Amino acid sequence: MKSVAQLLLFLAVTIHVGAGIARSNESSAHHDLLIYGATPGGVAMAVRAAREGLDVLLVSHTRHLGGMLTNGLSTMDTLYNGERAPLYDELRQRISDFYRDKYGNDSPQYLATQPGHPKTRYEAHVVERLINELLTAEEQITLLTEYYPVEATREDSILQTVTFQQMDGSARVTFSADVFADCSYEADLAAIAKVPYRVGREARDEFDEPHAGVIYMRNVPWPPEHVENETFQLARGLNLFRYTSWYETIGNVSTGAAHPAVQGYNLRTIVTRDPANRLPIEKPADYDPEFLKAYGFGNPDHPGLSMPNQKSGLNHPKLVGQQDPYVEGDWETRADVIRKHRDATLALLYYRQHDPSVPEDIRGKWQTYGLPRDEFADNGHMPYEIYARETRRIRGRAVFTEHDARLAPGLERAPVHPTSISITEWFLDSHACTPRDVPGSEQEGMVMLKNQTFPGQVPFQTLLPENLDNLLVPVCLSATHVGWGTIRLEPTWMSICEAAAHAVVLAKRQHVTPAQINADELVRQLADRRVMLSFFNDIEGHA
Repeated sequence: MKSVAQLLLFLAVTIHVGAGIARSNESSAHHDLLIYGATPGGVAMAVRAAREGLDVLLVSHTRHLGGMLTNGLSTMDTLYNGERAPLYDELRQRISDFYRDKYGNDSPQYLATQPGHPKTRYEAHVVERLINELLTAEEQITLLTEYYPVEATREDSILQTVTFQQMDGSARVTFSADVFADCSYEADLAAIAKVPYRVGREARDEFDEPHAGVIYMRNVPWPPEHVENETFQLARGLNLFRYTSWYETIGNVSTGAAHPAVQGYNLRTIVTRDPANRLPIEKPADYDPEFLKAYGFGNPDHPGLSMPNQKSGLNHPKLVGQQDPYVEGDWETRADVIRKHRDATLALLYYRQHDPSVPEDIRGKWQTYGLPRDEFADNGHMPYEIYARETRRIRGRAVFTEHDARLAPGLERAPVHPTSISITEWFLDSHACTPRDVPGSEQEGMVMLKNQTFPGQVPFQTLLPENLDNLLVPVCLSATHVGWGTIRLEPTWMSICEAAAHAVVLAKRQHVTPAQINADELVRQLADRRVMLSFFNDIEGHA
């Protein structure tokens, strides 16, 4: 991998490409493929394209690469334990190999990765190192960090150039490319290229989606009563990890009206019980326990997700209602959203350790935790990015809806798409969108269709904007809010983005834009390259 100035600067295990290193004579640099967003999907797309011989420029707004995998997510959010796409499979194997080789096959560290379980566990700094290794191995990749898109030029349906600006400066650099891809969580490149997009929730009647729009759901006892047994048994019989919970809609208050709010965000903060690696939780300067109580944060007796080396991951607090300015905001606005969530997280940790309203035994458990010295060391040991579960969704040439992850009429599977480039298998879900509730309900907008969702197929056309032929948007692709719930997982995005790289390679070979390629040929190529295109319950992919 090359920097824009053909230099690499290594610091510890992290790649740092100088943010001011791009020079004016590089502003006209042309690449086969320009990718914005070093998310796991962006990395997969860059590596696959480079391995296929393309000249790739990967631009990231941050110098820490890997998106949520390196920002505390700490698990592979998937229900499927088989192989699904070569680069996802490779990264998962690298995680397993790292812990087994370093600590031993019977070590608590290796066992904490959950060998043989679909939800592989890992530490953030370890995966950041592994992602950097994937990138540095590819000479065809040029990396530019700490830049974000500000301008684009286009002619009719062709995107010609994109201009990027320093995150903390005024320097700008412009690049052209045969094909562009927006693999960011925010779809900023697509937005400055004037791609139409959706924000928030569609009305129930727009796509006839039962769980669209304003909705209130409640958890009911397991096993659920009064459900259609044949469909329920089909879902329970899938070769996927299964949860034992069921949510139902509260009909009289769930209007299904469209609403602009997206689902809630939070920082995926990591804490540790290891005294040698543990830093104390200091009392925040503006600590306000009444604010925490007003938000209704409970007193759980454990942090949540466990991972190697005595660490755990938090999936809270969510300041539901304060996430929305992030979506279309500038980076100053987004930084403010992140700051509010960071302050609330640190305050909540201190609250659980010290507030007398918290039961003494629970306080005692929380006092054994602190921030880890070896995670996010240059950011106060807190994640660099917020878990922005949903932002923009482009308007594409096909739309993935709730129906694409439910049983199709007359079939014992979800709808079949002949141009499928990847599968979905996570349950349709949305975290709460607004803080409203009604008696017995979760917060408004929370949707969890566990045991009601079926594996779906992602059509290639969902990556293609309505109005551009040489831009692919594999992350913020064309989906409804409800359909988005089964797509928005890193394993799924890595598979989709690797497939997108193959589409670019095919377009290059055929001397056309990605919108003009023969989709049947793409599907055959993906099948030959072991990208999973359809879920079969009695077949699991293994080499």
